[in-house]
Amino acid sequence: MTNLADLKEQIRATFATVPAPPAWCLSNSREGTEPELLERDFRDKRDWRLLTPAFLDWAPDGFASALSFFSDEAFRFYLPAYLLADLHGQLQSVDVLFHLTHGLDNGSKDQRINPLRYGSRTWFDHACYKFSIFHEDQARAIAAFVEHRRDHATTDLERTQAQEALQNYWLARTMGHR
Repeated sequence: MTNLADLKEQIRATFATVPAPPAWCLSNSREGTEPELLERDFRDKRDWRLLTPAFLDWAPDGFASALSFFSDEAFRFYLPAYLLADLHGQLQSVDVLFHLTHGLDNGSKDQRINPLRYGSRTWFDHACYKFSIFHEDQARAIAAFVEHRRDHATTDLERTQAQEALQNYWLARTMGHR
């Protein structure tokens, strides 16, 4: 178990050199209005260290759904801001842990996303691809965050999902697997 100050420093250090995605590469979707709002709200946000927890908890445009609509590159770049805000208890609307466990826990991993559109692709397939962008040190920092959240979970469901995501994916990534 990592102490909180060390975990925060691990996150800052391991994500310090991740380049900001170009403005054309912020969103993973063109459906609905949220991707367009996300692009508007994040277009000029080129340093994740300067983003306030209030902005993160609101973006885009009050929907608090940025983590759902970021491209993989944007997710990797902005994630440390969300991790740190979460560790400080400064997020009310955004559930960072969900975005790091959904598809990796036993309850969601075998569910097909949308068979008409994506065939047999499961949430586990989707999560493995999305998280493959993280190098080993970043995966280690994320796993430490998930462990911390598991150890300080407020519900049994949260604790279980965190533990299953660690077992099913994150711990293997900390050893260079997957």
